[in-house]
Amino acid sequence: MKRLLSYLAVYALSLAVFIAPAHAEKLKVVASFSVLGDMVQQVTGDHASVTTIVGPDADAHVYTPNAEDARAVTQANVIFVNGLGFETWSKTLIETSGTKAKVFVATKGITPLKVDGEIDPHAWNALPNGVIYIRNIAKAMGEVDPKNAKTYQANATAYIAKLEKLHKSTIAQLSALPKDNRTIVTAHDAFGYLANAYQLKFLAPVGIDTEAEPSAQQLAKLIDQLKREKVAGLFVENITSPALVEQISKETGLKIGGRLFSDALSVKGGPATSYLTMFEHNLGVIVKALSVQS
Repeated sequence: MKRLLSYLAVYALSLAVFIAPAHAEKLKVVASFSVLGDMVQQVTGDHASVTTIVGPDADAHVYTPNAEDARAVTQANVIFVNGLGFETWSKTLIETSGTKAKVFVATKGITPLKVDGEIDPHAWNALPNGVIYIRNIAKAMGEVDPKNAKTYQANATAYIAKLEKLHKSTIAQLSALPKDNRTIVTAHDAFGYLANAYQLKFLAPVGIDTEAEPSAQQLAKLIDQLKREKVAGLFVENITSPALVEQISKETGLKIGGRLFSDALSVKGGPATSYLTMFEHNLGVIVKALSVQS
């Protein structure tokens, strides 16, 4: 009898070990692009396996999903998109994949800005909006996985504290600079929310969508404007060709002050591998440029 009980105990333990991984399998979460993917990871921690469709240093405006992306979406439990017209390819990808995943829009509740009559989707470029992203992600994950809702909320609360601290620091650093020395030029119009939140002025030869190209007349008009205005900084972006910015530099005599990360994080080893470090990097190079010119 003792031997039988021993065998049964071993069998039960073996069965538990065999079954446990299925119960312990992480939720499969897909995020549309790298900045959003990092935000999701900050909230989910060890409770989810997060896959990003558009990776670091890649342009979500012109991205074309592949078979691997379709497979990730099909197998997902949860999908997060930015919305506001940013991922023009996402609706087709999700609908044709046959996925049963719950789809959430991370920008819900954010008041969108408009550029030339079009909605600006780059809402993450203002930290107060980043807080809304995080709250939306935590709420969504709590709905899908209620047993871990408290963990998601705790992770979100801790991360929001970091974002709010950086927001206060950003205001303090920029408020010390002259009011007439806040004009910055970038490749495309991705920093409207940053400008609005921190009283900066951004100019760009291309609108909110990197697919668009300026006409010779539009570019000439911008160059004439830059020659008249006091420009604090001229920057290339990690997701676009530097050619336009280099041409502007040549025509105006403005020096290129570095590289900003607008729509994507940097690859591993770069200066912007997370949403937080991306914002810190951008702030650093902008403040440096404004300080040199002041």
